Formats: sequence, C-alpha cells, structure tokens
Amino acid sequence: MSSPVEVVTEFLESFTRNDPDAIAGFVSEGFRNEHLSALGSNCVGRAEYARRLPHFLAAFADRSYSVEDIVEQGRDACTDIVVQYRFRARYEDVAVDIPGVMWFSIRNQQITRRIDTWDSLTFLRQTGQA
Repeated sequence: MSSPVEVVTEFLESFTRNDPDAIAGFVSEGFRNEHLSALGSNCVGRAEYARRLPHFLAAFADRSYSVEDIVEQGRDACTDIVVQYRFRARYEDVAVDIPGVMWFSIRNQQITRRIDTWDSLTFLRQTGQA
C-alpha cells in the first residue's frame, strides 16, 4: 500500500512515460483537475482527463516534474499533499523550465483533486510568445 506522498510522486514520475492510461490510473472516477494559471483549463472526471492527456504528452516532449518541496497534511478521510515543482520539457523544440505548485487531495490511494498553479508568463516568454 502506497502512502499519499508516494501516490503523488509516482503520479508525477508517470509523466516521463507516454502512457496516458497509466497516468489516468492514479486519479479517481470523479477527479477534479483545476488550473489556476491563465493558460490552463479545468476538467472533471477520469475519462475526460484521460481524453486530454495524449495532447499534453504530444505537446511536451521529454517532460519531467522535479519535486522541490513537499508538504503532507491529513484531514478527515483524505490527505492533502502540496508540491512545489519544476516542469521541464521541450515544447515545439524549445526547452521550457516552469515553476509551479500543485495541491493534491488523496483518498483511498487515488487522487481526487489536483489544483495546479504554474507560471504561464514564464512559459510564454520561454517559447517566444510574450
């Protein structure tokens, strides 16, 4: 049985592979994916999340998340994990290195909610769009 921190770190590591089903396997049926960055978009449900993943994986080659800090807090029947990260990838053959913070809610070893805040202005500057 994986701890909530292990669930989150394994989820983030799964993005290094091109397997949307494996990534979506970490989230619950009613998963809520929320983006607080201007360029992000929200979705609800594992099926919708899985439908969007191939586009993300195709757009960002050689992607990885590096965990810079992680905080765990239990509450009621779930555990919240907050991760400060750096996302590194190649977007249209341009290297990007974007800082961000994700807040995960974990229940029964599944991610029920993820709130992602990443620096979209840094992304736009690095890709020559700002």
